[in-house]
Amino acid sequence: MALSKFSRPTNQRRALLRSLATAVLKNERVTTTEARAKAIRPVVEKLITLGKRGDLHARRQVLAYLLEEDVVTKLFTEIAPRYAEREGGYTRIYKAAPRRGDGAPQAIIELV
Repeated sequence: MALSKFSRPTNQRRALLRSLATAVLKNERVTTTEARAKAIRPVVEKLITLGKRGDLHARRQVLAYLLEEDVVTKLFTEIAPRYAEREGGYTRIYKAAPRRGDGAPQAIIELV
């Protein structure tokens, strides 16, 4: 699958993915465009896998990526234990109505 660039420079694209990942883990459900939802899914899944590992190195890797420390704590204490028996597929994406302003296809990404 090709990496979607979102017509942004690298630093802005990384910031977008970091903030979206933080929002998904904080709220457990986010409405965004389909392209952004598809781009953020592997990032969130990787972060949850690190949370399941649970060691200090994994926590520091997640802290380096996410923007809020309380979200990291939530990931390691609430979210990761919930998926302890699950081998993957922690997120679900489904389509929503197009955005009113420009008709962009919307999607909802949520934790299963």
